[in-house]
Amino acid sequence: MELNGLIDHTNLKQNATAEDIKKLCAEAREYHFKTVAINSCWTTLAHKELEGSSVGITTCIGFPLGACSTEAKVAEAKQAVADGTTEIDMVINGGHLVAGDDDYVIADIKAVVEAAGTVPVKVILECCLLNDEQIVRACEDCLKAGAAFVKTSTGFSTGGATVHDVELMRKTVGDKCHVKAAGGIHTKDEALAMVEAGADRLGVSSGIAIVSE
Repeated sequence: MELNGLIDHTNLKQNATAEDIKKLCAEAREYHFKTVAINSCWTTLAHKELEGSSVGITTCIGFPLGACSTEAKVAEAKQAVADGTTEIDMVINGGHLVAGDDDYVIADIKAVVEAAGTVPVKVILECCLLNDEQIVRACEDCLKAGAAFVKTSTGFSTGGATVHDVELMRKTVGDKCHVKAAGGIHTKDEALAMVEAGADRLGVSSGIAIVSE
């Protein structure tokens, strides 16, 4: 299977520099990855580096905790769109989800979806902090809010993507939205297992190694 076009080539490190982001973009162009996934301060730079290529930009907002205000997420999303992003990955508000406050969760996501306009929004659930019931409920909230994707993980918490979580998410959303697996995917076999489980997209920092196996 050709995995290149499924990969969001990722550098979300706190200490990533402009040179690191330029390198990420050059690699994404060379290997024909789907997008680069970056923190929002680098969106303008990535847009410049990728101009004229087929590689998109995934800007991560509310990252990695998702615990900022809805207004902050909306402002960050609007700026990312203005800066040239082609996709947005937002982090769900896990505290409100776990507490059962689905109205807040839906409104939080919906506000970002509306701010993003035609730019698709992927919602990071951080499955390692949730039980199955909460994962299912989170997926349902994302569908109600108009998200384009549900995503397993930030890669910055206690665990990453698992086959079980991807299968559960795919079963819940069906064909109503896409599924992205991210976090802890380092080999081609691991990547293929996620695709087999139902992932449409892969968020990885080891993309070159994966496609070179």
